[in-house]
Amino acid sequence: MPEVPSRRGASNSDPQAKTITDRVAARVNEAALAADRRAGSTRPKSTRHRSRASDRLAADVTRSPEQLREARSLRRVFLDLGDCYRDYRRRTGAPVSDDVRDAATRFRRELTMPALVSVAASLDQLEILSW
Repeated sequence: MPEVPSRRGASNSDPQAKTITDRVAARVNEAALAADRRAGSTRPKSTRHRSRASDRLAADVTRSPEQLREARSLRRVFLDLGDCYRDYRRRTGAPVSDDVRDAATRFRRELTMPALVSVAASLDQLEILSW
């Protein structure tokens, strides 16, 4: 995927990040650090509603803890992008963009950084990313 310079500036977390790829990587890293902080918290979270057996990220493939961490971080950023896009559509009344839909479908199928960058680039073209 080509490195697309930012129209709005760099990520808040890394002032040197200028490409959409750098900005997405910074967001994924932030998501991973946040997950690490939650995992290290002193008060255990309730697991009553979550079953390890139903973990869709690990259902078909045995993954290392680092691979699971990355997949969850990618997914967290994807969900945040989805929230941003839904807010944009709610405010503007815009229909679903075919480019965004195709990029999101590709991400769900592949769960990779390049696929996530494609989603973010589609949203950046609409000028709705604040980072």
